Amino acid sequence: MKVVLDTNVWVSGLVARGLCADLLRMALRRHGAGDFELLLPDAVRAEVLRVLREKLLATDEALAAVQAAMDEARAVGAGSWQPSPDFPDPTDAPILAASLAAGADFFVTGDAALLALAKVEELPVVSPRQMYSRLVGIE
Repeated sequence: MKVVLDTNVWVSGLVARGLCADLLRMALRRHGAGDFELLLPDAVRAEVLRVLREKLLATDEALAAVQAAMDEARAVGAGSWQPSPDFPDPTDAPILAASLAAGADFFVTGDAALLALAKVEELPVVSPRQMYSRLVGIE
């Protein structure tokens, strides 16, 4: 199973206790073990670091720790998918394009507009709770 966590899931998982933190820990722990792979689009990596640095004023030491955690996931580059004109947020397109190009099985987000789509092409868009439940169910 190949899984992409959206920026909001990474940030929530890194800075707060709760479901996203549990999901992120589980995904990092399971990455590369058996049939689970955590994919990290370059666009998500850049956005997570930008949010932590600019909005949450993370220290260089904290950013280095985050980068080390992100290095555990498999980096994936850009994809060529283009959204339809009515796509809710075109800034999410590069992340979804990379997810599709990498063959992700699930895209995990807390973004209500993306969750309302349920799928992008054949890629299921699921909430952190849905993915956590799925992973707990197969452990």
